[in-house]
Amino acid sequence: MSLHPTLQPYADAWTHSVEAISELVQPLPEADWNRRTPCPGWSVRDVVSHLIGLDSEMLGDPRPIHTLPRDLFHVTNEHQRYMEMQVDVRRHHTAPEMTSELEYMIIRRNRQLRNESRDPGTKVRGPFGTDLTLEESMRRHAFAVWVHEQDLRTALGSPGNLDSPGAHVARDVLLDELPRVVAEDAQAPRSSAVVVDVSGPVEFLRTVRVDIQGRGTLETAPALGPAATLALDWETYVRLACGRVTPEAVADRVKTEGDPELAAAILRHFVLTK
Repeated sequence: MSLHPTLQPYADAWTHSVEAISELVQPLPEADWNRRTPCPGWSVRDVVSHLIGLDSEMLGDPRPIHTLPRDLFHVTNEHQRYMEMQVDVRRHHTAPEMTSELEYMIIRRNRQLRNESRDPGTKVRGPFGTDLTLEESMRRHAFAVWVHEQDLRTALGSPGNLDSPGAHVARDVLLDELPRVVAEDAQAPRSSAVVVDVSGPVEFLRTVRVDIQGRGTLETAPALGPAATLALDWETYVRLACGRVTPEAVADRVKTEGDPELAAAILRHFVLTK
């Protein structure tokens, strides 16, 4: 295996999720491809199209030349327009066309990963022509594919894989953003601490400490007398952090203690994905 050891967990997570997605959609009748997912504006077909597009670009395939319709009301900014291109170009593809393209993409990407010998720090092209390291690219991609697997599972009423390799990548990606949310976005008081206690298939307790300069850091040690504590289950944490539900919709699944205004501010800014 030529893949660098630090990249292997992300390759494993991607493989696990994409194969689960393939199994989910392979037997679907045509009508089920039109089911709405928690991803705003996207059906099952759209989510699978998005994933095919992401991996096609990681393979180096050219982006489609396509003009988006004007009536896509869920597309409101350039980021969404960029992502929508690979989706809209496949909107009229049939179920067999979708599954065959997905399978072909998986074969090609598996071959690419088997032959991947580059260093994790190698700069690669990301969305919008940005440069990022190969490690960060694979990490973000494993995270995105797992989140979309969960979107599809929700739409199809087939829960599962909440503790898969992709779930653990997602935990780390989302936790990396938590100090910014607490310290900068929610403006937690300086020299304070906020505790997030997550239960379920992936469980953890983390403390965000805000120093005298207002900078947030993540710690595993619990805090004595935190300014606020949020306790919730893993699935709710993911759905909130990825913008799939509003805090109001899952208020019964989130328990807060301490400063209610700070807790509410954190939940208002809890969407960690861009």
